[in-house]
Amino acid sequence: MKITDVEAIWLRVPALDQACEWGEDALIVRIHTDTGLIGLGETDSSPAVVKALIETPASHETCQGLRQVLIGENPLEIDRLWKKMYRSTEYMGRRGVAIHAISALDIALWDIAGQHYQVPVHTLLGGKYRDRIEAYGTFIPAATDEQNHAIVARLLSQGLRSIKLGGAGFGENLPRDAHILRKIREQVGDEVQIQIDLVGRWLNSSHAMAQCNALREFNLGWIEEPLSSDDLRGLAYLAEHAGIPVSGGEGLATRHEFRAFLEGSRPAIVQPDITRCGGISEMLHIYEMAQEYGARLVPHGFSTGILLAATIHFLASREFGNLIEYSQSDSPLFRGLVKNLTPLENGSVKVSDTPGLGIVLDEDMVQRYRVRK
Repeated sequence: MKITDVEAIWLRVPALDQACEWGEDALIVRIHTDTGLIGLGETDSSPAVVKALIETPASHETCQGLRQVLIGENPLEIDRLWKKMYRSTEYMGRRGVAIHAISALDIALWDIAGQHYQVPVHTLLGGKYRDRIEAYGTFIPAATDEQNHAIVARLLSQGLRSIKLGGAGFGENLPRDAHILRKIREQVGDEVQIQIDLVGRWLNSSHAMAQCNALREFNLGWIEEPLSSDDLRGLAYLAEHAGIPVSGGEGLATRHEFRAFLEGSRPAIVQPDITRCGGISEMLHIYEMAQEYGARLVPHGFSTGILLAATIHFLASREFGNLIEYSQSDSPLFRGLVKNLTPLENGSVKVSDTPGLGIVLDEDMVQRYRVRK
């Protein structure tokens, strides 16, 4: 079997000159083979940049477009192809967008392999530990108490017992943050876990400690990215003194960056994004490393149903992969791009046994939101 084509498809809901929110654009890939099998993948990154990196002509041995790298190769040789892509893009970045592009293509290669061998991806990864995975719901806080109440009510109606909020300036105004959390805690009671995502907004470790002390009454499950992931000393101080589990890592790529993060900041939870850290192949290494350093791995995931499916297969195949993020985005790219989007059922998602990733794209939606430039 040989790869005959690699498509990099940029999707966007708003017009290019309009504001875009999380979940409203995406870069998906399709890898075509001479047997008719097609693998699907995606990356949650800058679609235009990733598309260019995949399609660019080669400059020299370590600065090549990834489409050119893969054409003519056997898609079943996943590990070899990962290393070939990594070496071939060294001059374009051994972290960041180059790894984001590799992530999308790696996911698509695993999808092809599962279809070829007629088994789900989780079987290729060693077998599944569970048939269902508990979920937590992520949302962006709204402008009013009434709107937030409605959002949280919708989360609870889906059976979720764990929720997370972040974005829209959360973390910049302590009285406002405390007010939002107080209203939510009153609504959900003591049995529902609440997490907050600061997106690195807190200034330094001393400022973060003051924030943690002020918000301690809300019994937070974890604080996500309270500081920049570059501030390893500050994060390590919080890990030791905050009294609240610290998490992070959604913007990191490859086992090498995660090793430095785990050693330097000692997080309770690491949150690699399967579409950015290096794909399914690299997530396997990061998971084992997290176990070595005593950190829990709870993947980041806030994009389309392709990301969701890949994350489900990965978590199902790991012994301690028992919590998944479930986007609450109203974007059509999350709700409808994948026709058979895995639904939330009583606070959990079912693990598919369909060969490959087991997902079907809505081709009409691909055409409707495809950016052609």
